[in-house]
Amino acid sequence: MCGGLGGVMAAACAGAHDGGGVTVGLLPGDDRAAANEHVDVAIATGMGELRNALLARACDAMVAVGGDWGTLSEIALALKLSRPVVALESWRPQRPGLDVSGPHVAQDPAEAAALALGLATVAPSLAAPSTPETVALPHTPGRGRTSPPG
Repeated sequence: MCGGLGGVMAAACAGAHDGGGVTVGLLPGDDRAAANEHVDVAIATGMGELRNALLARACDAMVAVGGDWGTLSEIALALKLSRPVVALESWRPQRPGLDVSGPHVAQDPAEAAALALGLATVAPSLAAPSTPETVALPHTPGRGRTSPPG
């Protein structure tokens, strides 16, 4: 899961997609077509940078690569929510008198991925089933799509 646009977000989606993962892009605008070509599920939030809170809340671990103020806000929100954060050439917030546990620092993308996977915290009730065939999604009648588009 990422912001779904270009640059680092596109590279992360490409890697996840090539590795057999399903990629989700939480887009800042209203246009799903703005998603990079490696996004499998594009969610147009229309929330701008406010979507950073959704990213931080939904992740099991966060990898921050480089970045500007939006990346800093994602790191801060993830740390506030006790989500593990791995920094790759990114922000490392600190303040005298405040114990900031994290982000963990990685030297390259492979180390960042390994650290994030090792640190990821998944609630037992949210853990992936052992086989994809057993996935059951909750459904509320009258809400959302009941079958794939097509």
